Amino acid sequence: MGDLVSRLLNPVIERRAGMTMDMIQSWVEIVGETHAKHSRPEKLNWPRQASDDDPFEPATLVVACEGSHALFFQHDSSAIIERINTYFGFAAVNRLKLHQQPLAPIGNKKPLQAREVSSEKQARLNELLETVDDPELRNALEKMGKGVLSEGS
Repeated sequence: MGDLVSRLLNPVIERRAGMTMDMIQSWVEIVGETHAKHSRPEKLNWPRQASDDDPFEPATLVVACEGSHALFFQHDSSAIIERINTYFGFAAVNRLKLHQQPLAPIGNKKPLQAREVSSEKQARLNELLETVDDPELRNALEKMGKGVLSEGS
């Protein structure tokens, strides 16, 4: 599922923000847990090139950062830029631009309420899932199936 979602969203994010879902998902590993709790990568601003012959210039990474943590993030900016460039495998970023703003915590959202599935659809879903041996996969497919087949979807 994660691979499918990444394949669908990566082109959109690359066009709009200049980065990939992989970078967003790897943010904790790139900047460390403390900084990741208080910041999110927003956008990579690549300098415009007049032609293909122009020399390569690194990008500026725009980061949303909680105001109370921005000073600490700025203090570690050279190490963070080095870790970002290590992630990319080349000197892709030479500058950070911080936007101070409150961030909503990830994972503290209310879980979605399951919608009702008709008994006929539930029976068909159970029939389709009989051949799946792996209990974790079966459970994940059942949840997805209920979401697709639910009333009002």
